[in-house]
Amino acid sequence: MSKSNKTVLVTGVSGFVALQTAIELLNNGYKVRGTVRSMKKADRVRELLAMHTDVSSLEFVATDLLSDEGWDEAVAGCDYVAHIASPFPLSPPKDENELIKPAVEGTLRVLKSASKGGVKRFVQTSSTMAVAYGHPHDRIEPFTENDWTNVIDQGVSAYAKSKTLAEQAARKFMSEYSGPMTYASVNPGFILGPVIDKNLGSSAGLVLNLLNGKYPGTPRLSMFCVDVRDVAKCHRLAMENDGSGLDRFIASDRAIWFRDFAQAIRDGLEERARKVPKRQLPDFVVRLIALFDPDVRSVLPDLGRAVIVDNTATKDALNIDFIPTEEAVVATAQSLIDLDLIN
Repeated sequence: MSKSNKTVLVTGVSGFVALQTAIELLNNGYKVRGTVRSMKKADRVRELLAMHTDVSSLEFVATDLLSDEGWDEAVAGCDYVAHIASPFPLSPPKDENELIKPAVEGTLRVLKSASKGGVKRFVQTSSTMAVAYGHPHDRIEPFTENDWTNVIDQGVSAYAKSKTLAEQAARKFMSEYSGPMTYASVNPGFILGPVIDKNLGSSAGLVLNLLNGKYPGTPRLSMFCVDVRDVAKCHRLAMENDGSGLDRFIASDRAIWFRDFAQAIRDGLEERARKVPKRQLPDFVVRLIALFDPDVRSVLPDLGRAVIVDNTATKDALNIDFIPTEEAVVATAQSLIDLDLIN
């Protein structure tokens, strides 16, 4: 069967990663059926995608991760599922179950419908947040696809728990499933890259705040980053490479300190990045700010922690080279300028 006859269900198609994944799939000859919570969103998504690809093979279906209704119909006739939809907080929730419950239950809803609907392969968007957190600060060995976040550690965020538990729930389901459908997860790092919609997620929001001078300095944090275009490509390749021998793909270029992250923006944009802070904040200043700011408080467990991930297995299995982190950072910033979002 040619790609032009294969249909991929992309859940949460209006989101940052899902939009790029839809572009990647359409550009490679697939038909895409995108889920939206309301059909009112469909026209806007089609308009956005039409700026980047041919949308003649794009269709929409209204579904909700919080409801059983419509998922059997959504997967009907689909060869693959790219399950990307998941709740993502712009600030830490008061109750962690506000994130965990819909992430786990929503994943299982889609997975169950896919397993009985003739889907060949199910690719779930997980995260490196499900891999590398809740571990000792002094760990020196790189994290790999064999590692899991320790969700019982008090410093692990609700979002990290939601991604970890949702992936583990999917893998448990698959371990008890005896049908022909196969499964893989894509576990991206901190996702950067060009933004095509003014409804920003947390990563683009962080870059926007840097450009607008909202931060007096950078905390001593490191994060492993990846360009959204590579995340989209990893979804397609993970979908196509059923026989690679790997079913968990770490999508990340490398770790970068926040100070160097800001420096990359200044180097790439020069005068347009004049408000981006140059100094690194001492840890005690960050802890003081955290007393009044819950967003800052949420990163305290990772303050000063150098994290290394090993993406070798993913690069070998998918034959992919990741866009350099500095290039992804600048692409994010440039897209925000192009969207006229800078003060």
